[in-house]
Amino acid sequence: MPESVSKLYRALIFDGRVSLAVLDTTAVVNEAIGRHHLSPVAAAALGRTLTAAAYLAGWLKEQTSSLSLSVDGGGEGGRIGVAADGALRVRGYIERPAVSLPPRADGKLDVGRCVGRAGTLTVIRDDGEGIPFVGTSPLVSGEIAEDVSAYFLTSEQRPTAVALGVRIGGEGECVGAGGLFLQPLPGAGEQAIAFCEERIAAYPDLSRHIERRGAKAVLADFGAAGATERDVLFACHCSRERAAAAVLTMGKKDALALIREQGKICVHCHYCNTDHIFDERDVRALFGENA
Repeated sequence: MPESVSKLYRALIFDGRVSLAVLDTTAVVNEAIGRHHLSPVAAAALGRTLTAAAYLAGWLKEQTSSLSLSVDGGGEGGRIGVAADGALRVRGYIERPAVSLPPRADGKLDVGRCVGRAGTLTVIRDDGEGIPFVGTSPLVSGEIAEDVSAYFLTSEQRPTAVALGVRIGGEGECVGAGGLFLQPLPGAGEQAIAFCEERIAAYPDLSRHIERRGAKAVLADFGAAGATERDVLFACHCSRERAAAAVLTMGKKDALALIREQGKICVHCHYCNTDHIFDERDVRALFGENA
């Protein structure tokens, strides 16, 4: 059964030559559904991307380190943007959250059409070392898992077997979501790569395993011992204070002109779908006028 709090489990397997990660991100995906009012196919697309970002964030060196993952494939759902930090706090959005598409011929959600594949997947990683790392790779299928695997191979030269899944229930809620990552360590050899490719093929519907058995059961499938466990949270860095700083950059004259035109200033956060509202009294106070 899915965890009440999203989790990332990591361990070494195959005689210490392969890094294994199993994620249960059901709670994170449900938070995203609630914040963005996602359609089922949008929830699947964004949920898979949030899961991939959580895995990538697990490699960051410090809790304050950060990364962003963007997918721009020209699909029906538009662009996907996700951000995360070393504390495994993730947040993200899809450009058209209400997108509705018929299922594929096999009955599954058509994530590939939602995302599209005429574009790129881009990762920007900042470990506080001065110059952020930027990696970009062409999309392969728009199904996210194959695209993330292609990114690892082309941009980071690390072959990685990836399975991602999001299962949506009849009421529009996520009943199981997660990820499985198998990554041979440097120098592990062709045998380790073959092992990863063979084992990932046993999880074509990972979300069902998360829903019915839970992430720990998937971990046990690999005989993993001594796995580390970390919480993954949907959490945004936006705040009213940051929104106020954005208003201040407008300057007093332009801010008051916008108030006269619209009656308010709305600073919208795409990542968590929060509106920070400022009326005339708020704006005058920001610029030092007495109430």
